[in-house]
Amino acid sequence: MTDALFALRPWEAPEVTSWGRLPMHAVDRRDRALSLDGRWRFQLLPSPDREPGPGWSWAQLPGSWALQVAEDPPRYTNVRMPWPQFPPDSPAENPTGVYEREVDLPAEWAGRRIVLQVGAAESVLLVHVDGRPAGVSKDSHLAAEFDLSGLVRPGEKATVRLTVVKWSDASHIEDQDQWWLGGITRSVLLYATDPLYLADVSVRARRDGELRVDCRVRSAAGAGAGTGTLPAGWYVSGELDGELLTQDREFDRSNAEDDRVSDFLGEARMGTVVPDVRTWNAETPELYDLTVRLHRSDGTVADTSYHRVGFRDVEIRGRDLLVNGERVYIRGVNRHDFHPLTGRTVSYEDMRADLLTLKRFGFNAIRTSHYPGDPALYDLTDELGFYVVDEADIESHDHAHEIADDPRYLGAFVDRVSRMALRDKNHPSVIVWSLGNESDYGAGHDAAAGWLRRHDPTRPVQYEGAAKLDWAATDDASDIACPMYAPIEDCVAHALSGEQTRPLIQCEYSHAMGNSNGTLADTWAAIEATPGLQGGFIWEFWDHGILQRVNDGRPAGRGGAGLYENGVAGPGLRWAYGGDFGETVHDGAFIADGVVFPDRTPKPVMFEHREIAAPVRLSVEGEGTWRVLRVHNRQHFRDLSWLAAEWEFAAADGGTWTLPARLPAVPPGGSAVIDRPEVPGGAGEIWLTLRVTTAADEPWAPCGTEVCLPQVQWYEADEREPVVGAEEDLGHIPPPETDENGLLLHPLLASPPALSLWRAPTDNDVLGGMAERWRDLGLDRAQRERVSVERKGATVRVRSRWTTGAGAVEHEQAFTALVDGRVLVEETAVLPEELTDVARVGTVFETVDDFDRLAWYGQGPWESYPDRAAGAPVGHHSAPVEELFTPYLRPQESGGRHGVRHFTLSGDGHVLSVRLDGPRQVSVTRHRAEDLTAAAHHDELTPRPGCVVHIDAAHRGLGTASCGPDTSPAYLVPPGVHRWSWTLRAL
Repeated sequence: MTDALFALRPWEAPEVTSWGRLPMHAVDRRDRALSLDGRWRFQLLPSPDREPGPGWSWAQLPGSWALQVAEDPPRYTNVRMPWPQFPPDSPAENPTGVYEREVDLPAEWAGRRIVLQVGAAESVLLVHVDGRPAGVSKDSHLAAEFDLSGLVRPGEKATVRLTVVKWSDASHIEDQDQWWLGGITRSVLLYATDPLYLADVSVRARRDGELRVDCRVRSAAGAGAGTGTLPAGWYVSGELDGELLTQDREFDRSNAEDDRVSDFLGEARMGTVVPDVRTWNAETPELYDLTVRLHRSDGTVADTSYHRVGFRDVEIRGRDLLVNGERVYIRGVNRHDFHPLTGRTVSYEDMRADLLTLKRFGFNAIRTSHYPGDPALYDLTDELGFYVVDEADIESHDHAHEIADDPRYLGAFVDRVSRMALRDKNHPSVIVWSLGNESDYGAGHDAAAGWLRRHDPTRPVQYEGAAKLDWAATDDASDIACPMYAPIEDCVAHALSGEQTRPLIQCEYSHAMGNSNGTLADTWAAIEATPGLQGGFIWEFWDHGILQRVNDGRPAGRGGAGLYENGVAGPGLRWAYGGDFGETVHDGAFIADGVVFPDRTPKPVMFEHREIAAPVRLSVEGEGTWRVLRVHNRQHFRDLSWLAAEWEFAAADGGTWTLPARLPAVPPGGSAVIDRPEVPGGAGEIWLTLRVTTAADEPWAPCGTEVCLPQVQWYEADEREPVVGAEEDLGHIPPPETDENGLLLHPLLASPPALSLWRAPTDNDVLGGMAERWRDLGLDRAQRERVSVERKGATVRVRSRWTTGAGAVEHEQAFTALVDGRVLVEETAVLPEELTDVARVGTVFETVDDFDRLAWYGQGPWESYPDRAAGAPVGHHSAPVEELFTPYLRPQESGGRHGVRHFTLSGDGHVLSVRLDGPRQVSVTRHRAEDLTAAAHHDELTPRPGCVVHIDAAHRGLGTASCGPDTSPAYLVPPGVHRWSWTLRAL
């Protein structure tokens, strides 16, 4: 490949951002284009300096070659580059994909301008047509367009060759936390326009109904567009929902008087004021249809552009980000383009499914981490209602501070930021521009921010790298303080300091790696209680597990469709993460850090978020018979008329029953007393849940979709009969049977109840250093020594000592036989002062085979833990044992249920009932902690025939320490005395 394009070696020239590439614009040509998606001839060369040979294979476009051919498998790194060369160099072994096909040019395109659009290419694209160079482009996540009018002939065939160089100078500023794949990942198309065409359309629509539409017209021939704003007799017109828009002649005259008339660029403006305008926001995303037409002098239409317009304002006032004058909470998530079969190639249907999932779980904002998304994504966020932080394709994590001030990369910074804004400026869902991610802070960012602020003063600009230097600064490239993983205590302190100058909205917080997202409810309680804090974006949406065949280690690709379900890969398959494709440089499972599994199955944290973000909340006011229920509307713009509800009651020693509920008329941000239902009687505590659903079809959910489950406790346990511990005459009952070591023997237990101090480490435990410390303390291998066994009446009292690396844990168990065959187990564990912050203190035992269902009264039905329990209402729940386990990509502690009062295991004629002395953490799975600890993937696990049951007096919170703050001190397990009791009964 020795033509001029290759002689320049553009893959090692950061000053070259493009050659022959057309300017970016906001005119969508997708609907009127000739699609070139499908099978292309393909060769994968070892470097861009090599020539293609005679042997061609096939590749599907769009698609990443790493998921289609074996020679260059996926690689995953987070911060470090996967090769050692410094910027701007690339490695000598540099996979280069060559795609080629013939294209039949429609004969009716004669005399028209013909444009090739390549939706996205990773990372350098070189275009040839019939062997002649057409252009070069960089930026792996924005489209590149090339004018082929002088290279092709309508009515004839043309051979299009697209050469993609995987590694380049651009790779150093595309060092995002994701898979390195290579290829052309978005659609390729060909379209034609008149020689004089709409080159760009800019729409500004304010919440007061004022609309301004600016049009730019260019000539393909390179000759001027004529004197004046357009050639003689040419004009623009438009329609907004059928209402005619005409060209603003005053704008033309003003430009002429101010000598702002171009010899080659035609400019025109239209405008109107819409009466009684319906404004756009994420709750009620009202859109108007706009058509813009370019007319020839005879009135015929030369070009047309379609847009969906949302009337809304975005501004920063003091330390608040306002949408339409309202301070809105940003309940956001970071989203990559990802699919487990096709990588960064994501269909419209999959993008829509992503957003429907997010909407149903209370998210209202997306940060396009860490590059602009597919154009269809923004159409969908406009339609469904999301606030979008649109982020440029800039991340230089491994060499951040060197590149930030490197003048060779200055053009790339401005190019990537400006092209993003030029493409996406008309989308009302885009409310903030982001300059990129984790690239330190330098002159390149200031230059890009300056361009944005001049070009689009209607939106704020953010960049974490600038704002992290001083949250209170007023003179940097960020209008928003947008830190990463800042402890909520620090955020609150800043907001209360009197020094805050701008909104504080974390661009990343609550890292969702494995069993994680602890303290999310506490974080949001602090945000909502503290003026100046407005939310943030959870990291992240997806677990980026690629579906992999276990037998040969290859990606399953499109052939894996349907071979996974409910977050679990099918037989012979697994979700691959870093290192699973033979990479020696990788960052392991750090890529599995989403709130959904690779197949978009929600993780338990999604239910936590749904309740935290609920549009409706309940509170109890008053005491005794004077208590009333109040319903709160937590929305910013919408009343409650779109919702329906019913009451659900759950009593500790009763069942669950429902009654109708009527939501009162409550304006946004308001509250009202709701009619109190007649609360039935029953023993023990009673909880009231308001099951809130959609009252009619919504764009994102059909009628009857569950929206939230706000809950309040109506009676506490001590207001009714006690649940556990009634006095009984035990004098005639023999004590429970124990072995010679004082361990309880029971016909339904395969192993006796023992002390447990260890859990299979979560990703947070591993990366936060807790797991290593627990191992150093020997908590995973504590040894039991019997101290004494005392039998008295119906009770056997057993004292034992568990040896750890930090001293002995004294453990006492008292087994008392009760009537009806019940056994009361009372336990005490005394942890020495050196055993601070252990994983758990509690009991573990295994059942005999064939128990297959768990019913429990407590929090559920979803997995919950002490610091992640807001999304699991108290009630009566039931599920198969296999469904209690949560299949996090790397096996770890999972399946816990918080606040359990009693539970029953059943199956094959056996029933085992356990009642607890109060709300406890319980887990029932088919896996021992040591089995989970040893496994890297689920295909390495063999479920046990019996159930492994944990009853914890105390269980450590989850936190987010894999990347972010650990759990709060309130959720740590301290040394000292721990007491708990429970009864065991075979039915």
